Amino acid sequence: MRNQTRANLVLFGLAAFVTALDQATKIWIRRTLLPFQSMVPVDWLEPYVIFTRVENPGAAFGLGQEYGTFLVIAAFFAVGLIVLYFRRFAHESWLLRVALGLQLGGALGNLIDRLAIGAVTDFINLGWFPIFNVADSAITVGSVMLAYYALFLDRPPTETAEFGEKHDPVAEAHDREHTSAQRSGQSAVCERKE
Repeated sequence: MRNQTRANLVLFGLAAFVTALDQATKIWIRRTLLPFQSMVPVDWLEPYVIFTRVENPGAAFGLGQEYGTFLVIAAFFAVGLIVLYFRRFAHESWLLRVALGLQLGGALGNLIDRLAIGAVTDFINLGWFPIFNVADSAITVGSVMLAYYALFLDRPPTETAEFGEKHDPVAEAHDREHTSAQRSGQSAVCERKE
């Protein structure tokens, strides 16, 4: 129960933080810049990053601009899937919890824009890449983390040839972390007794 509460705090806390940061930056941009107007956020960043306000009715990075209504429905569906997947699998890994929290926060941030103004405010302009926002960044980072988890950490148990035992590398890594944490706690207790 306590681990589930911690896991929920990671998911919903991170999602709330990403959503709030995304919305705060978008509100500031909408108050500061007119559509297609640009500014340099910090002088030394000028050759690399400028802020250019764009209202994007499409998907991330300006793709699929004719699918606005579909994207709202897809966003609701994505939010539901993230929560369901989290409830089923996220207790297994902190990496999975963080990845899903980033994705949930990003999906909610862009969904709020679509419902409130009919388009997503994008503003981070690298010059060589489509203009994006904080929510897009969170979704992208969360997706990379999820792919890493799926490719390298999410392994089904395998049988060892010698004994016919099940071998689960993820569970073993968790056990090693837990044992290490217990030893650290025990050594701290021993030091206090002395």
